[in-house]
Amino acid sequence: MDRRKFVKTTLAAGFAAGFPAIYGCGEKATVATEAERGIAAVSLDGAEIELVRAQIRELGEALSGPVLLSGDAGYDSARKVWNGMHDKHPALIARCRNTRDIRHAVDFARDNDLLLAIRGGGHSWPGKSTCNGGLMLDLSEMTNVDVDAEDRTAWCDGGALLGNLDDATLAKGLVTTAGVVSHTGVGGFTLGGGFGRLNRKYGLTIDNLLGAEIVTADGQVRMVSAENEPDLFWAIRGGGGNFGVVSRFRFRLHPFDRNVLSGLIVWPVEQARDVLEFYADWQGGLSRELYTGPAMLTLPDGPSVIAMEVVYNGDPVQGEKELAPLRAIGTPIDDGVKVQDYKVLQTHEDATVAHGIRSYAKNGMVKEFTQGLVDDMIDAFIPDPRAAIFTHTCGGAVKDHGELDTAFPHRNAETMIVYFTGWMDPEQDADGKAMCRQWHDALQAHHGGYYDNIEQETAGTVSSNYGPNYERLREIKGRFDAGNLFRMNSNIEPA
Repeated sequence: MDRRKFVKTTLAAGFAAGFPAIYGCGEKATVATEAERGIAAVSLDGAEIELVRAQIRELGEALSGPVLLSGDAGYDSARKVWNGMHDKHPALIARCRNTRDIRHAVDFARDNDLLLAIRGGGHSWPGKSTCNGGLMLDLSEMTNVDVDAEDRTAWCDGGALLGNLDDATLAKGLVTTAGVVSHTGVGGFTLGGGFGRLNRKYGLTIDNLLGAEIVTADGQVRMVSAENEPDLFWAIRGGGGNFGVVSRFRFRLHPFDRNVLSGLIVWPVEQARDVLEFYADWQGGLSRELYTGPAMLTLPDGPSVIAMEVVYNGDPVQGEKELAPLRAIGTPIDDGVKVQDYKVLQTHEDATVAHGIRSYAKNGMVKEFTQGLVDDMIDAFIPDPRAAIFTHTCGGAVKDHGELDTAFPHRNAETMIVYFTGWMDPEQDADGKAMCRQWHDALQAHHGGYYDNIEQETAGTVSSNYGPNYERLREIKGRFDAGNLFRMNSNIEPA
């Protein structure tokens, strides 16, 4: 059977089956329907609307990737995101393979006043990379990373994962700041700021962002950098997904020996006071090469512990000298710090927060690691294997930029505290959330704002969290997204 006859026959079978379907002929995908009845959807303001099937077919014909509707093969797997708490059903999913596809999907959402969610890695903790009744713009097939070793830069697709970025750059003896779970998406991670184990030496991920290709709400493709569209470039460095869909990022890279002094030192939780009080005094004088961050947790079917994550980005001999005072504290039950591949630590949390886990998290930016914070961390500790408290250490190169230099405002924080709970049984949802909130509330007095990428509830606090940057962000939002098409985020109201 020739190709044209095959497609025609397959479409006819779809009509006869009585449900919408997506059929790909070669690299094309079109929508086949039994009638021109509309498809129920949700508008930007939450109203019920109806999408015309003919328009959906046009979108499917325009895209190089498929458009998936409920009932189609692949729809259920495509709609799933990392956090199992968010089981949502978009009216349609546009799987984009290039910037042109993104433009068509953005135009479709805008022209139909359709709720729009952007899925990069699908790792949004609050579940904002999916939606009920809207359009999920799916970048998961856009994962390419092109490294220019001579120029020490990389172009990275908007749907790539941090593991893709690390693999491509480390293979060339280069690196940039990336996060702590390798299956996190580069896009959302970067737009929010980008904390990682190398940020004391190289700054946040946004401090290594040289430019980006972004599709704005008007469907235009804009190349932004410090020289071109500087206001928009400023805004996407910490302003989240408020300003468009970034199809490609251009990062600055740094020479790097992937065999680094790194690993975990673990003590019984009974020694937490000794460890934390020492750390509070010691961490302020550390070199930029040394990244250390404490965590308190209970091991599955095991004891409660305090652990210290360590990466020394430099000569291991010098690193051992600088680390020696920490190793002299208390009696560790395990010391796994040694010269090893950087990817060991970059992937060691992947299984703990694997896809499908039901998870709730909150966080707070902390300007000073005080004795009061140590006391409250110990007093508030919850000995439950579903709960943990982590830190992301700042300082160093993160503070080289002022709070007005990029949209990210928390340059003066010494650390970020993350309160994490995770479980698999849906019946534990209420208990898991309550534990997280209890821990967060007990330490809230030490917070000075929060990190948008993690925080679950941001309504009513966005303006205060961005502080002196908020009015400028509103003005830029008003210029590039006056209709607030990109609202599935820590949303900035357009001026």
